[in-house]
Amino acid sequence: MNAKRPFKRTLEAAPLKRFPATAGQCPPTGCRSADRLPADDGARWFQVWIDADRSETGAVQGVVTTMVETTEQKRREQTLKALLREVSHRSKNLLAIIQSIATQTGRYSGSIDDFLTRFRGRLQSLASSQDLVTSSNWRGAALRELVSGQVGRYGADPMHSLRFRGANPYLNPNAALHIGLAMHELAVNSVSYGALSRSDGFVEVTADLTAASAGEPALSLTWAEVIGANDNQRSEKRFGSVALERVVPTSLNGTATLEITGNRLEYRLVVPHGNFETD
Repeated sequence: MNAKRPFKRTLEAAPLKRFPATAGQCPPTGCRSADRLPADDGARWFQVWIDADRSETGAVQGVVTTMVETTEQKRREQTLKALLREVSHRSKNLLAIIQSIATQTGRYSGSIDDFLTRFRGRLQSLASSQDLVTSSNWRGAALRELVSGQVGRYGADPMHSLRFRGANPYLNPNAALHIGLAMHELAVNSVSYGALSRSDGFVEVTADLTAASAGEPALSLTWAEVIGANDNQRSEKRFGSVALERVVPTSLNGTATLEITGNRLEYRLVVPHGNFETD
């Protein structure tokens, strides 16, 4: 009896609808309702059946009430709905990114074959970043793991081709996709014209947390490498440079610079704290 007292008090705090034991109030199959009651740990859900207790002559002589708690089922349904809304939202964002990439890639491609090669590479980059986001239950991705994954797809020996130093913040999903795209563009350019085109070449990626005007730290990400002295392609305007200098920083409310001095290429991206966590 003691175990039932808390439940009894809950019913008293939020009484259920009462059905009088008279004929005509419920259909022959009985009354059924779904009720939500307040509780200390949130709402509790119940399915309630109220059936007439009839005599042999068919007269109503009372009611039979059955109550089954469905709280866990309701919570699972609410969680599933929230997840589906999140998947829909993120899918639309991802499709918008793909559409932008397709448009810009087509604008800077000289032929259909060139477009397909570049577009496939960028889709694979997005897929790689998306795998990290999905495996974290949509939380995002660690910066070091993201950079290693993108550079490792092109370096013969990832342990040698990438030298990562500094902080390792956790990027939110949007930042993971766009920074992953930036790392992809830099890696592809490096394999074609820069340090990764040589067997002994490597790139340096440095991540620093710097003070911002709002008091929260900003992420300063720098990619540096030694490129060929006679690189004639570096001055050509391609989607890679547009993505690095415009698309990525704009999508993250940040800033970016791409500088080539002598035989050194340096890309610096600064993004505000809203794109990552440091805990």
